[in-house]
Amino acid sequence: MAWNEPVLWWALAGVLVVVELLTGTFYLLMLALGAAAAAVAAHLGLSGTHQVLAFAAVGGGAVAVWHWRRAQSPRSAPADSNRDVHLDIGERVTVEAWAPDGTARVNYRGSQWSARLAPGAAAPAPGPHRVQALDANWLVLVADTATSKACATASATASAHS
Repeated sequence: MAWNEPVLWWALAGVLVVVELLTGTFYLLMLALGAAAAAVAAHLGLSGTHQVLAFAAVGGGAVAVWHWRRAQSPRSAPADSNRDVHLDIGERVTVEAWAPDGTARVNYRGSQWSARLAPGAAAPAPGPHRVQALDANWLVLVADTATSKACATASATASAHS
């Protein structure tokens, strides 16, 4: 079998795809697109210089566009406070009482959890809270102002009607 120019470019594209699958870096797929463009240029009978230019333009351009696109997308939250990682983030719990050291025990998902207030959060007060993050087996909480306001409005309405 003769290893002519198009076959070499297609082989390079295949090798780049395999290496990408082994390493998980998306950029190698962009370079594989460049190798495929060079293979098409070789099939069209373009010179070796034009094939390399096609590889560089398509592969390098795709890498640059992908890098720019990733830079424009918002960064995800750290894993300990990312709802995509921990489904508990954003869930509501009720704190019955806070211990003097700023910790509490809350019922959540059918068991008792240790909880503490998030850094910079308002002074601890019993009532509804939201899980802001998980730190090992601790729930990090913030006051749930929406629920607190709704409860205050409901109790004010109930007392006005009595």
